[in-house]
Amino acid sequence: MSLSLRLEPIGPDQLDRVAGVRVAPEQLKFSGSVQEAFEAAEEGVDFHGMFLGPDAVGFFKIDRLYATRFPFVAAGDIGLRAFMVDITRQGMGIATRAVLALPAYLNTTYTAAKTIWLTVNKANPAAVRAYLKGGFEDTGEEWPHGDAGPQHILQLALS
Repeated sequence: MSLSLRLEPIGPDQLDRVAGVRVAPEQLKFSGSVQEAFEAAEEGVDFHGMFLGPDAVGFFKIDRLYATRFPFVAAGDIGLRAFMVDITRQGMGIATRAVLALPAYLNTTYTAAKTIWLTVNKANPAAVRAYLKGGFEDTGEEWPHGDAGPQHILQLALS
């Protein structure tokens, strides 16, 4: 029997709950590390963890100010950032399961948001596949200003 995947908010003082989540060195340029996310502690950005039983298996950030950072996002919509699954749990469908769970999970907290957006590096096809399998739609547009190169722009309706 497989454990159900839970998404949970992580407070800015709860690094210990997700500190063990690691990605491969070559993935750091796309997602950064959990430690970097906590060190940056940006205004308007909330932390969330993915858990199987007691184990943290992933991490992501929800950016409530995404519309102020990206011109293609409507006011009030949110952004998904630093989405990562622990290296020891990759290839098990956790990313897709987490993405599929996002709308119901986010609708409980971010009730005003109609859409969640993300940019994903064109050189990261595994992430693109997980997002598309989870229900995100590729807008066909490109964000050329990604830290690690050009990015696809994806969106997912929340309501």
